[in-house]
Amino acid sequence: MAKKKTSVISNNWFPVWGEEFDFPLTVPELALLRIEVRENDKHQKDDFGGQTCLPASELKSGFRSVPLYDEKGDKFKSAKLLMRFQFR
Repeated sequence: MAKKKTSVISNNWFPVWGEEFDFPLTVPELALLRIEVRENDKHQKDDFGGQTCLPASELKSGFRSVPLYDEKGDKFKSAKLLMRFQFR
């Protein structure tokens, strides 16, 4: 299992990370990409902001709108991530 973490962006309603991560896959048919969003608050611990889990075998190259789900698994109506996927 590989884990990567982006840098923290403070006080920004529309954050842009512009970071790239490589994940070598040995068995792509079984691989999952789990994405978790956390709110970094100076006064409290990091709060859960949303998550999603994507099967690597179903990802396609290009820009994708990725939905986020709450801790119960319910989809947020207006929270998504714009992500770009590339495969070699």
